[in-house]
Amino acid sequence: MSFSSDIKQELNKNSNLANKEMVKYELMGYLIAGNTNLIKGKEIKFSTESDYNINRFSKLLSNLDINHKIEVSGKTFVIKVKIRDINFMKIVNDQLVLNLEKTTKEEILKAMVRGAFMGAGSVNNPEKEYHLEIDLGNSKSLEEVQKILQQLGIRVKTLQTAIYIKEGEEISKFLALIGANKAVMKFEDIRIQKEMRGKVNRLVNCETANLNKTINASIRQITSIKKLQETGAFQKLEDHLKEIAMLRLENPDMPLQELGKLLKKPVGKSGVNYRLNKIVELAEEKKE
Repeated sequence: MSFSSDIKQELNKNSNLANKEMVKYELMGYLIAGNTNLIKGKEIKFSTESDYNINRFSKLLSNLDINHKIEVSGKTFVIKVKIRDINFMKIVNDQLVLNLEKTTKEEILKAMVRGAFMGAGSVNNPEKEYHLEIDLGNSKSLEEVQKILQQLGIRVKTLQTAIYIKEGEEISKFLALIGANKAVMKFEDIRIQKEMRGKVNRLVNCETANLNKTINASIRQITSIKKLQETGAFQKLEDHLKEIAMLRLENPDMPLQELGKLLKKPVGKSGVNYRLNKIVELAEEKKE
C-alpha cells in the first residue's frame, strides 16, 4: 500500500460527521478535484481507484441526504450525482468552482482542504522524496485553495491547476492540518531518520576528505624527504628537520600531533607542520 493510500485510509476512518457544515465543506473539496467532471451539464462524475476515497465520498453524500450511485469500471470506482442536488457549488464555464461563504472558522476550512486532498491529492513515499500535490479542476479553485492554505499557515507552490509542497516540514504541517495524525508521526519518524543519515554521511564525507588530505600531505612530505636524500642535501639539514623527517619516514600514517610527541623535545601540531613544510620547500628549491 502506498503512503498516500495509508493517509486516505486513516482519513476515511474519521467517522466524525455530525457537523453538517464541515461535511458540506469537505464535500466541496471533493467536487473541485481534477478527477471530477460535469456530464452534459446535468450530472457530476467523480472517478478514483481508491476504495477508501470512494467510501468517504459516499459517506459525505449520504450524510447530506444527496442521492448518488456508485459504479465500477475495471479498477476505477465512479460516483455520479445530479447537479440539481448540489446547490452549494457554482458552475462557471462548465466547471465546478467553490462558492465559499464568508467564514473565519478554521475547522470548516480544514474540512474543505481535507476533501480536496482526498479527492485529488497524493504524497510520495518520504523515504524517496518529499512531494505533496493536489490536482484541482480549474485555476479559480486553485486560487481559492491556495489562499485558504496561506490563511492556515501552509506555504505551497503552484503549477497549472495543481498545488504542491516539497518541504518536509510543510508537508508534515499539512498532514496535521487535515487530521492525518498517524501519518504525521510516520512521516516525522522517516524525516528524522533521513536527516540523521544525512548528518552521518556528511560527517563521514568530511572525515574522508580530511583523511585524504592528510594522506596526500604525508606522501608529499615523504617524497620531498627522499628527494633530499637522493641529492645529498638531507645531510645538510638542521638537526630538528632531520629528526622530524626520519620520524615521518618511519610513521607515514601518523597524525602531526602524534609525530610531535615522539620528538626529543616534543612540539605541537603547528610546530611539526612548520618543519615538514620547510622540508617540502627545500625539496622544491632543489627541483628548480
